[in-house]
Amino acid sequence: MSMSTLSWSALAEEVLRGHQLTVEEGLSILHSSDDELLDVMSAAFKIRRQHFGKTVQLYQLMNAKSGLCPEDCGYCSQSKVSDAEIPKYNFLSRDKLMEGAKVAAERDVKTYCIVISARGPNEREMKAVETIVPEIKEKYDLKICACLGLLSPEQADRLKACGVDRVNHNVNTSADYYQKICSTHTYEDRIDTLNAVKNAGLEMCSGGIVGMGEADEDVVKMALELRDLGVHSIPVNFLNPIDGTPLEGLGKDLSPRQCLRILAVYRFANPSAELRIAGGREIHLRSLQPLGMYAANSLFLGDYLTTPGQTAEDDYKMLEDLGFSITKTEEVSVGSA
Repeated sequence: MSMSTLSWSALAEEVLRGHQLTVEEGLSILHSSDDELLDVMSAAFKIRRQHFGKTVQLYQLMNAKSGLCPEDCGYCSQSKVSDAEIPKYNFLSRDKLMEGAKVAAERDVKTYCIVISARGPNEREMKAVETIVPEIKEKYDLKICACLGLLSPEQADRLKACGVDRVNHNVNTSADYYQKICSTHTYEDRIDTLNAVKNAGLEMCSGGIVGMGEADEDVVKMALELRDLGVHSIPVNFLNPIDGTPLEGLGKDLSPRQCLRILAVYRFANPSAELRIAGGREIHLRSLQPLGMYAANSLFLGDYLTTPGQTAEDDYKMLEDLGFSITKTEEVSVGSA
């Protein structure tokens, strides 16, 4: 479609009727003027509201194993090429993971994410997950998302069997740009893991990081690749350039307004997917964070893996001010939202 003759609202209507966003349309959103920004966000909200009403789903991360990773992902403070000062520890005890789950349940969180830094889980880590997940689910009303690195089909089947609901494995950027941020594994390795997750009957959670030096085309292509994979839940991170990592000087050109356009692209490209504003939202969206919720319908609550987030109380207040409600269910009554 030619954006010269099509309003953002009309494009949203086309998407709701089944049109799949093109690269050209995605780039038009990214390149739209500041004068059009509220129109773009209003159109994104039209799509969001159709599928999710004015509800928001909350996630909480638990960094179950920090640092000590043999991979060389350029954005990551836990990689072997990072000199960042971070805590380094092996798999957390049962008590610490249960304590984190208790906090998540008290905060009205829907999904508790257990994350380890690794190329993939070893047998001891797999058994630890298989032991703790049933305990958490028996005691608390939480969904469990596991982020354990590259997985074999057999490992994905084991996660499904022990009660894991969803696996996060981000593609991180477009297929074309991936080799610029990591050399110790490939984009195809990540796709293989997502296919193993899908074949095991687990929900796929996969997104990426914007601001790593990629072109606008890469931002749009990643959104469309996630759509084509059929990803259920998409976290969009804005690069927090951590000192000591290879990408420490990047991400500075991400204005709050451009971050909103990026979120709009991901909503237009993935109309029914859960879209989550993830790491870096506080430093890049800044005072425009509330506007991001007109495209996204999910938030990480509290801290990220090795960087702090804003307080849960501030997030609750932001959602209250927007007139949005927190939900733990996929069933949304749009008409009454």
